[in-house]
Amino acid sequence: MKLWEEIESARNKIRRAILRTPMIYSDTLSKLTGKEVFLKLENLQKTGSFKIRGAYYKLSRFTPPMKKRGVVAASAGNHAQGVALASSILGIHSTIVMPEGVSLAKQMATQAYGGEVVLFGQNTDEALGYAKKLARDGKFLIHPFDDGQVIAGQGTIGLEILEEVPGVEAIIAPMGGGGLISEIAAIVKKRRPNVKIIGVQSIHAPSAYYSLKRKKIVEVKVKPTLADGIAIQRVGEITFPMIQKGVDEIITVNEDEIASAILLLMERKRIVAEGAGATPLAALLSKRLKTRSKKIVLVISGGNIDFHLLDRIIEKGLAQTGRLIRMSILLKDVPGALAKLTSLAAQHRANILHIIHERAAKDIPIGFSKVILVLETRGPDHIREIKKGLAGKGYSLQMLS
Repeated sequence: MKLWEEIESARNKIRRAILRTPMIYSDTLSKLTGKEVFLKLENLQKTGSFKIRGAYYKLSRFTPPMKKRGVVAASAGNHAQGVALASSILGIHSTIVMPEGVSLAKQMATQAYGGEVVLFGQNTDEALGYAKKLARDGKFLIHPFDDGQVIAGQGTIGLEILEEVPGVEAIIAPMGGGGLISEIAAIVKKRRPNVKIIGVQSIHAPSAYYSLKRKKIVEVKVKPTLADGIAIQRVGEITFPMIQKGVDEIITVNEDEIASAILLLMERKRIVAEGAGATPLAALLSKRLKTRSKKIVLVISGGNIDFHLLDRIIEKGLAQTGRLIRMSILLKDVPGALAKLTSLAAQHRANILHIIHERAAKDIPIGFSKVILVLETRGPDHIREIKKGLAGKGYSLQMLS
């Protein structure tokens, strides 16, 4: 069966089990970028990501004897939940190996979908090694991306995009191991060869980026990233030739750009996207894309963000866009000095989020205290206004990162 034929077969198989996720046009993002921007909202898919598409199609092909043996998968999040739910729907026992440091929320979600969670290793690669051992003992391994049937399931997104945005000129999707983008490319290039396929990687996990440049698979050392869903050491053996054939461009984005994209989606569209899911918007906003395409679909691949990270991400995003600043000011240690300072900040309509008041540090002169203000502002122009106003009143201030 040819690749594009298997994708069509996959759609028929998974149609009743997965959602056809919304495709929305964003007037806000279109005006901001000068493009026609559409969002394919896989963050609203069952389990919160596209991964169930491939997992369900793979498992739906199992015969009864295969089902009895059960399956095993390794994942820190989305693939784990996709395999767990797909297995439950099809009556198959699933063992999900997760790294020991994975969040409790992801463990609980995987268990709630019916998976038996086993904690092993310090990262996904070590967890995958243990999952392969379990597979040698009799279970079937469901690889997150380097499996033809899993890839075909993910490719059904490409079919939906072509039907929902017939005039699409470019599709931007996240890239880790390459399972999502390779099959989107396969079906889209078959139907519409002129559509540009653009992959996005975190600058902290750029295996596909360097592999495409060097025309061979390159393994990289992964650094911590907000886009943990695509933090893969090496692109897949099966997916890499497909990427070489069908992907027109790969771009990397940094942590500040990812944080800003997450914040923008939340503020302007009320869309919760995880780091990987926000990378297509980060790429578009970076203005580093080579394509001049106007009608663009961004694949928002998932929304499973750990809520304890949201405060940090929101703060980072606000700082990156000039909406939050931290400043250190020396005050005379006399009654009313702090009240005068906060009153001045209020006059400039800066919202004070935090105040840290310190007297005992070694670098503070006797008779003075140090105040660190964290202010919410309207942007760079407002920041300049606040700094000018404080300096005009004789305050010596230092901006903090």
